Amino acid sequence: MEKPPKLPQQKPVPTDKLAEQIGHRAKRKQLAREQDERPVWFGFGMFGLVGWSVAIPTVIGIAIGIWLDREWPGKHSWTLTFLFIGVALGCLNAWYWVKQESQHK
Repeated sequence: MEKPPKLPQQKPVPTDKLAEQIGHRAKRKQLAREQDERPVWFGFGMFGLVGWSVAIPTVIGIAIGIWLDREWPGKHSWTLTFLFIGVALGCLNAWYWVKQESQHK
C-alpha cells in the first residue's frame, strides 16, 4: 500500500488577538445600547438633514419644470410633473438617510 502524501503544516491562527478584537467590539456595542440617549442637537441635525434631503430635489424639479414650460408649452404642466418627481426623489433620499442612521444605532 502507498502512503498518502504528507500535507504541509498550517500555521496556527492567532485566536487570542481575534478573541480580543471580538470582545472589544461586543463591549462597545453593549455600551452603545446602554447609552441610548442622544443629545438634542443630534435630533435637530437629523431633522435638518431630512428636510434638506426633500427640499433640494423639490426645488430643482420645480426649476426644471418652469424651464420646460417656457421652452415647450403644452397641454400639461411640466412644473407640476417635475414637482411631484422632485418630492418623490426627495422622500426616497430622506428615507435612505434615516435608514442609514437607524442601522448605526
